[in-house]
Amino acid sequence: MAIDKKQVEEIVRAVGGKENIEAATHCVTRLRFALYDESKVDTESLDQNDLVKGQFSSQGQFQVVIGPGLVDKVYDEMIQITGGDRSSKDDVKAVAGKKQNPIQRAIKTLSDIFIPILPAIITAGLLLGINNILTGPGIFFDGKSLVDVYPAWKDLASIINTIASTAFTFLPALIGWAAVKRFGGSPLLGIVLGLILVHPDLLSAYGYADAVNNGTVPTWNLFGWEIEKIGYQGQVLPVLVSAYLLAKMEIFLNKRVHDSIKLLVVAPVTLLITGFLAFTIIGPVTFAIANAITSGLIYVYDSYAALGGLIYGGLYALLVITGMHHTFLAVDVQLIGSQGGTFLWPMLALSNIAQGSAALAMMLVLREKKMRGLAATSSVSAFLGVTEPAIFGVNIRYRYPFIFGMIGSAIGGVLLTMNNVQATSIGVGGVPGFLSIFPDKWGVFFIGMAIVLVVPFVLTVLFGRAKLRKEDRNESNETVAEPKAATSQSASSVTSSTAKTDPNQRTRSAAQVGDEAVNTLEIMAPLTGQAVSLEQVPDPAFAEKQMGEGVAIEPSSNVVVAPFDAQVAHVIKSKHAVILEHASGLQVLIHVGINTVSLKGEGFNMHVEAGEHVKAGQKLLEFDRKAIEDAGYPLITPIIIPDGQDMVERVEVTTGDVTSNQNGVLKVHLKG
Repeated sequence: MAIDKKQVEEIVRAVGGKENIEAATHCVTRLRFALYDESKVDTESLDQNDLVKGQFSSQGQFQVVIGPGLVDKVYDEMIQITGGDRSSKDDVKAVAGKKQNPIQRAIKTLSDIFIPILPAIITAGLLLGINNILTGPGIFFDGKSLVDVYPAWKDLASIINTIASTAFTFLPALIGWAAVKRFGGSPLLGIVLGLILVHPDLLSAYGYADAVNNGTVPTWNLFGWEIEKIGYQGQVLPVLVSAYLLAKMEIFLNKRVHDSIKLLVVAPVTLLITGFLAFTIIGPVTFAIANAITSGLIYVYDSYAALGGLIYGGLYALLVITGMHHTFLAVDVQLIGSQGGTFLWPMLALSNIAQGSAALAMMLVLREKKMRGLAATSSVSAFLGVTEPAIFGVNIRYRYPFIFGMIGSAIGGVLLTMNNVQATSIGVGGVPGFLSIFPDKWGVFFIGMAIVLVVPFVLTVLFGRAKLRKEDRNESNETVAEPKAATSQSASSVTSSTAKTDPNQRTRSAAQVGDEAVNTLEIMAPLTGQAVSLEQVPDPAFAEKQMGEGVAIEPSSNVVVAPFDAQVAHVIKSKHAVILEHASGLQVLIHVGINTVSLKGEGFNMHVEAGEHVKAGQKLLEFDRKAIEDAGYPLITPIIIPDGQDMVERVEVTTGDVTSNQNGVLKVHLKG
């Protein structure tokens, strides 16, 4: 497809001109810019550009969604226009990272550490919720728990509790793995470091307070130096600081120790020194700091509960936009580990539901069919704890639903804090979140849930419809004021337009293959797994359908096959994505994972080349699941029908369990 040079020039102007571009690259779907000043970006101009499918800023990069098969041509044209140098993804990430202030870099670091271990923590939270149902008194019987009335269930509850509590018991090992990996060291040493800090020979941190009161804290005596022999269960700061030291020491030694003796020197010396410092200096100091922070939060919560709920409950959605919400994961974990529960997480759950309610209300306000569909599906995602599609796709775009969501969340936050509602663990941050709440507070939590469902929904509908009525009145007044000559000119334009689309002048329909007309094309699942809606993809470009309609698959296999007989239109250099073209001319993008372009082909094995003809079921590529997951990238795989294909009338999506080349996931209805 040829591109209009003027449109590319407009993109360059819209991002502030070539003098505002510090570095630029592209992936399979979008241009990625590191800009000197993002405030110079003309978003309205980008929205009006036919080449642009969407735009957003993330982690210091301004991203302009173009779409597969076209973005590389736009990038090439842009380089010619600007005269700039070609940059890699890593170059742009490095430049973008430098532009972040120390707070932003610290937030990103915490995000990089905690997001990979979040599935384990959330799973543990859900299982603890089931244990709460079985063992919580007063849920089913007055003053008694289910296991009290039916003792046969007691051991089952005990097994569930053992499985659920493991992630929290050995939390330092999980954090050690993620942190050392983030700081550039060996993840295996990070796991060992975390396990050292919770060794069974140490006094558990959970029993430290009682041991202090009883004067029974065990100690090591190093030549007269008394060191408390305690573990750091449920603690965050000790393992974070120790992991940083371990990673830097390992890197230092690896550069200076000869390869022949590295195995005998690097790991033993690194662990010995880091472990010693963790027990003697790092642990005691950071343990005291963590307890001081916790005590401060508890003081504010106890003394100014309503104010705390109003601020945190109301502003949490705003923290999601800035990315600062990731820092509170560490705070939640610290509160659970030291106090047995967190008062912050329940407000997070209500905030997510509030944003979902506001997005759902937009279904009754919006007129555009595509946006109504996005509002509905993204609201479901928010109710299940994933708010980014609702916030970025709908609420922020129209502003007022986002604000009303914050108002409802603030009211709910006040209710929760004034009634001391806490969570025993971090679970799913939406409607299922009640499982993590202490059972005796379920009633208050459900009232809070009703508030965040009703308040944002009603306010959004009332304000949105009033806004639409006002716009209709203004449009009506403008129409009445137009001179009759304009009406005559408009009619002439319609006649001219109709003449241009005379059926006798049209070429053969793009929806024909040979002499046979194709009305629909069923696209089979290219890999085995769970098919889900695009709104569940953790990437705005896909979730907001900026590139087109489609579906995503959470793969349980590692092989991608052709979903129909096709020609390979394009193979991405990094081997993580491929574009297929049907005989009708329809193109389909299969994109394995999110941000997997950063792997530069590592973990991917492509079996086809551009221009090659493939049969349905033929192997296209294989990928190493473990390598991708270890790198911290989601495996969810979008299958997209790129926008701009005139032959497409509509697309139907089917979700659920699928087997490669046996279940249809998309049905594309073609024109003509």
